[in-house]
Amino acid sequence: MIQAVLVDDERLALVKLEFMLKEMKAVHIIASYTDPIQAIQEAPALEPDVIFIDIEMPEVSGLQAAAILQEVCPNANIVFVTAYNQYAVEAFELNAIDYILKPVRHDRLFKTIQRLEDRLRFAPKSTKVAHELTIRCFQSLRFERGGQPLNNLRWRTSKAQELFAFLLHNRNRFVSKDTLIDLLWPDFNLKKASTHLYTTIYQVRQCLKQSEVDLHISNVSGGEGYTLETGPLLTDAVQWEHNILALEPIGEGNCAEHQSLFDLYSGDYFGDYDYLWAEGERQRLRTIWLHHAMGMAQFYIDNNRVPEAVTVYQKVVQLQPYFEQGHLGLMKVYDSIGERSAVEEQYKNLTELLKGDLSIGLPAVVQDWYEQWELHNLRIRSRK
Repeated sequence: MIQAVLVDDERLALVKLEFMLKEMKAVHIIASYTDPIQAIQEAPALEPDVIFIDIEMPEVSGLQAAAILQEVCPNANIVFVTAYNQYAVEAFELNAIDYILKPVRHDRLFKTIQRLEDRLRFAPKSTKVAHELTIRCFQSLRFERGGQPLNNLRWRTSKAQELFAFLLHNRNRFVSKDTLIDLLWPDFNLKKASTHLYTTIYQVRQCLKQSEVDLHISNVSGGEGYTLETGPLLTDAVQWEHNILALEPIGEGNCAEHQSLFDLYSGDYFGDYDYLWAEGERQRLRTIWLHHAMGMAQFYIDNNRVPEAVTVYQKVVQLQPYFEQGHLGLMKVYDSIGERSAVEEQYKNLTELLKGDLSIGLPAVVQDWYEQWELHNLRIRSRK
């Protein structure tokens, strides 16, 4: 249930809002205050999901109180409930989720709760994970704690980083010494390679310890291999795939969630590194993302949301420049809004990219479409 705190200096207004929210069933009111100062003092311990707050209050205005509450309750959404509409701009500058005018109507309040449910369903609280570790694998290997990067984590060597990345890739599973030696020191004799392996394992352990990263590399099978014990920790790639597969097909009700997951894909799995062992997973996740992206673009096109479709296609061709369907989709969208020069520029860019990087010509599907497009535009110009 949504955990709510209410703040209004008028007792009758507070009681009425309480009654209406309780009828919603999805809301649990954990505290109500007529004094905003008391709310500021006590709300952090309550960890509310939402704070409904009046604006016109003595001593401290609702706008001032909300600004403070956002600092002490960073995960709480703010909903202003007021009899005055002149504060809307200031309210939304504070990133309020909604601005409801008194007298509050049931249908209006219901829309607010729906919006709040959608936001909370997709965005879990971060207060309870203030010290939780997150490992990012999209594009590059990065560590975060409480949403902040661990800038003090520095690998001694590129081998140390790859060794950790490989153990992370095979987390909670046994990885033999022989596998690691063949991967990282294939040209060394066994004795020298084993020395390098022991040294690098030590460096990785020290790096994790010094950065206070609570991950353990255990010796397994009498020292014949290692296991990186991550427990329930999920990488961004695993969590992203889980959320993608759990979502219903894109529609008006969940397109914001689809867009957020689309945005979270910041690049290929370990895309900054030439780890051949990651190529299978890299290709698999890339395929999932591209399929999802093309579905989103089509949804936006079908619903006349051209700017969103353009943004999707632009990111597709940025991250996957050899994906011809992304370029073709972008050209078609440009054509739909009459941007002839943009179509020509995109066609030129793709032609030069494929010729310069891969020494190949355009795919037939792209060439045929462009030629038909040129012919169509030529006929239009000839009629003028």
